[in-house]
Amino acid sequence: MSTADRLTDALYGLGWSTVKKLPEPVAARLGRTIADLAWKRRGKGVQRLESNYARVVPDAGPERLAELSRAGMRSYLRYWMESFRLPAWSPERVRAGFVPTDLHHLTDGLASGRGVILALPHLANWDLAGAWVTTALETPFTTVAERLKPETLYDRFVAYREGLGMEVLPHSGGSAFGTLARRLRDGGLVCLVADRDLSASGVEVDFFGDRARMPAGPALLAQQTGALLLPVTLWYDDSPVMRGRLHPPIEVPQSGTRAEKTSVMTQALADAFATGIADHPEDWHMLQRLWLADLDPAKGPS
Repeated sequence: MSTADRLTDALYGLGWSTVKKLPEPVAARLGRTIADLAWKRRGKGVQRLESNYARVVPDAGPERLAELSRAGMRSYLRYWMESFRLPAWSPERVRAGFVPTDLHHLTDGLASGRGVILALPHLANWDLAGAWVTTALETPFTTVAERLKPETLYDRFVAYREGLGMEVLPHSGGSAFGTLARRLRDGGLVCLVADRDLSASGVEVDFFGDRARMPAGPALLAQQTGALLLPVTLWYDDSPVMRGRLHPPIEVPQSGTRAEKTSVMTQALADAFATGIADHPEDWHMLQRLWLADLDPAKGPS
């Protein structure tokens, strides 16, 4: 392991061991302070965040974009502070920490026994939403995690999410899709963050007026298993409570090839994501390149 990898792993380890012991108001202030410092430095991540916001809010001038990127960094650090503290939250705190609307889409789908796929963008805190599902609804689910470097950091994330009641599969390796399909055929729940394609072989969609790629997995799983596909969007307000919305199901088209059906369904997913992101752009934590025009074809997503 390189020195940089060891440092990265140590910093995350410090976060999980130290931040979770802080009183909640102290952790919140710490997050805002770190966010403001990072924003003032204007590193690559902040610049990319601002560039992405420029697509989401095309009429925003430099001053508005700067305000958005500062709010975006504060939202991003709120996500990290909450995530470091989630393992220490009581079940009561988890249940009180998230209020979703239109929850019947999920509960009715699970009651039908057909399996449900929840697909989310990188909005607010998807880990908190997952912890709420396992705690408030007492429903376990399966998800997929990107393999991080160093491997010890990936292991920390897997242990963290498994501690919240999730079954975590590695994104790479090829066996995740089959396992997800089995869980859905058994009437289970699968949750996938699905606004950024990590394989460079996803489905092209129109997203805020330009082309981007999003993963085909959610649409393919729905087609192959008959599971319900539900987009979910999340956001923060000025309270300690996160909000969310379960959008209506995305149906499998009646006609067309598998590729055509996948394209239509993934576009519908992108449209639902765009609705939530446009309403709360500062809570979209996309610090990487996303649109095809911004990607280096030789390197893929970065």
